[in-house]
Amino acid sequence: MIFTTKEVKTMMGKKVRWSYYLRAICIGALGAQMVGHVFGQSERHPSPASFVNPMIGASTSVGEAGIYHGLGKTFPGATTPYGMVQVSPNTITGGDNGSGYSDEHTSIEGFAFTQMSGIGWYGDLGNFLVMPTTGPLQSFSSTLEHPEKGYRSMYTKSSEKAAVAYYSVFLGKYKVKAEMTAAAHSGMLRFTYPENKSSRIQIDLARRVGGTSTKQYVEVVDDHSIQGWMRCSPDGGGWGNGDGKADYTVYFYASFSKPLKDYGVWSANIPDTANRKRDAVTSDYYQKWLEDAKRISKPASYEGKHLGFYTDFETKEGEQVFMKAGISFVSMQGAKRNLQTEMKDWDFDGLHQRAVDSWNQALNKIKVQGGSLEQKTVFYTALYHTMIDPRIVTDVDGQYMGGDDKAHKATGFNKRTIFSGWDVFRSQMPLQTIINPGLVNDMITSLITLAQESGHNYLPRWELLNAYSGCMIGNPAVSMIADAYVKGIRNYDVQKAYQYALGTVKKFDNGKQGYTPGGLSISLTLEYAYADYCMSVLANALGHPAMAKLYAHKAMDYKNIFDPEKGWFRPRNEDGSWQDWPAKGRLVQNYGTIESNPYQQGWFVPQDVDGMIQLMGGTEKVKTDLESFFEKTPKNFMWNDYYNHANEPVHHVPFLFNRLGAPWLTQKWTRRICADAYHNRVDGLVGNEDVGQMSAWYVLAAAGLHPICPGDPRYEITSPVFNRIALHLTQPFASGQSFTIIARNNSPQNIYIQSAKLNGNPYNKAYLMHADIVKGGTLELVMGAVPNKNWGLEK
Repeated sequence: MIFTTKEVKTMMGKKVRWSYYLRAICIGALGAQMVGHVFGQSERHPSPASFVNPMIGASTSVGEAGIYHGLGKTFPGATTPYGMVQVSPNTITGGDNGSGYSDEHTSIEGFAFTQMSGIGWYGDLGNFLVMPTTGPLQSFSSTLEHPEKGYRSMYTKSSEKAAVAYYSVFLGKYKVKAEMTAAAHSGMLRFTYPENKSSRIQIDLARRVGGTSTKQYVEVVDDHSIQGWMRCSPDGGGWGNGDGKADYTVYFYASFSKPLKDYGVWSANIPDTANRKRDAVTSDYYQKWLEDAKRISKPASYEGKHLGFYTDFETKEGEQVFMKAGISFVSMQGAKRNLQTEMKDWDFDGLHQRAVDSWNQALNKIKVQGGSLEQKTVFYTALYHTMIDPRIVTDVDGQYMGGDDKAHKATGFNKRTIFSGWDVFRSQMPLQTIINPGLVNDMITSLITLAQESGHNYLPRWELLNAYSGCMIGNPAVSMIADAYVKGIRNYDVQKAYQYALGTVKKFDNGKQGYTPGGLSISLTLEYAYADYCMSVLANALGHPAMAKLYAHKAMDYKNIFDPEKGWFRPRNEDGSWQDWPAKGRLVQNYGTIESNPYQQGWFVPQDVDGMIQLMGGTEKVKTDLESFFEKTPKNFMWNDYYNHANEPVHHVPFLFNRLGAPWLTQKWTRRICADAYHNRVDGLVGNEDVGQMSAWYVLAAAGLHPICPGDPRYEITSPVFNRIALHLTQPFASGQSFTIIARNNSPQNIYIQSAKLNGNPYNKAYLMHADIVKGGTLELVMGAVPNKNWGLEK
């Protein structure tokens, strides 16, 4: 996740309003029951989709929660597994609000057809913003502080319902109920209007989270349909306020259930020299330009710098009016084809049911038994959140926009996007190697084709719609490829994968001196050393012994920033000297690190845990230090200087106890984290969701497995939350049908593993290999309230 120094200073220590928590608790209590009613599921045999509560994490809460990096930053709207379209409410354009929605906001701008999930850095997408309105036409949204001035509307919180592939809310300003559902490439809205002679659907074609699209086009196709496009360049802000280099065009084809009789566009006169980025777009003077936009009645087509489209009609009390739209990142023809393939009629409920069915099929990859309603809701919502990205960007005919800005045809794979590398290599992609190996294969192929089409000889570390955003650090794509390859996921161009991985580690590494100097010396040196290990694994597997030896040696570069005098990792200068050691030492945030302190980042030597332990003073000293690291962590696991579960650098750390000969401490702390850092509430995630990573950690840990070192096909065993977890396996990536973990005598008190059997045979290792899982079988654990300090010690 990403935050700024200003946010750190501004938000540290602010108090949480009780009203916020009270609402969060109410949502938690009602979540699973509500979605069950929406789907019509019986309480006796609920489907996995009925446990999903999309409101979990749907809050930025920079001011409300007192957390300077925000909370989950997820969106509550309708989508399908890894779908291109997400139809979701948007409450804000500016600020560090990646999903465009935050629960504590009391008004809604409209309902967009594209969203990002769980990210900071100001966000992107949020395109094609639709709003049902009545009365005089407004051409600007106005602000959270003054919703009455623009087209945004206050809404009744109690009316808000979010479930799998469904969202609805009552807009108080217009007395309109808005409902939405989705297919993979398209979405449908159902609006229930009051009696009004001037009802309307209006679409802000310029709107974009964190900025604006810089040019738009719309044309009327027939008396029920329009099509067009929205150009989104870095000049319009967006991802990283333009620094993320997001550069894409969204094409749309939309149809209305009522004929286009009284329609038009509004067009704001934005000066050629105007700043189009986030702060400008949300400023008073920019909003005034939008308010003064000219109206053009019934144009056949129109192009401009800030366009909106509207269609007016008369409605009776309770009349339902529908709108549906297909989205494409390739062409208007692609958008039309996407819509007409997926939505041949106006059957909202039928479309919704098909989307629910697709979610049940996807969520059935893992079946759990036992646990409380809260735990099942948290689990299946977490699994749901891992199935939003990396999303498809291929149209229904296989067309996708390549890194060369040309249309290509995907053959044998789905082109995918939003690879939040630094976050997801740790838990999200390893989870998918088990339950969705084909997706991992797609993602690798997508990055290979991007490197080839763009002319780069390296892989992006954070990719969004073909952009090499440069966000965060390390070489996470190399980790993903190595991890996939050693697990037998290889249906991509292996030689090109090797070529581009090698190009990546050559471009970004610790150099001849064996460390990276400067302000991020610790984080960069450790992350590059790990990526070099992954390169050595890949080179060795593909028969390149010299390269394997070179990168195995470079993987030890982490030792070059360990200061024996301080007994910890310390940033170095270009000339090899140590940077000044601060009074608080390794507890100082951002001292040689990114989004962490040296105490947190220093545990990141997954490729050589034994060597790290020796460097730090041996097993007992390290175990004592690590126990203190956890004991000093606040019970709620919010952002802190110790085990900071709210951010990724420490996500492997609870499992290090398995390598220290104390697996019962891994069991103790993972169960504690699962219980106290994840809840069925709006504030149920202690940090940014980060495109599936925060949730994937929970899914794996709650199932009783998690890797320390992706690239090594080993998973650490820990204490499962549930009594039975069945992982559905996928052929040809697995020879077995399923792998089941059974925890006998499991309870909130019985969290310690007493003994284990693997496929009926006694098992005394605190880990499993990927091969053990994919051939199918059963791991049976006997649980107890007191640690068995003799179990799990076999090497």
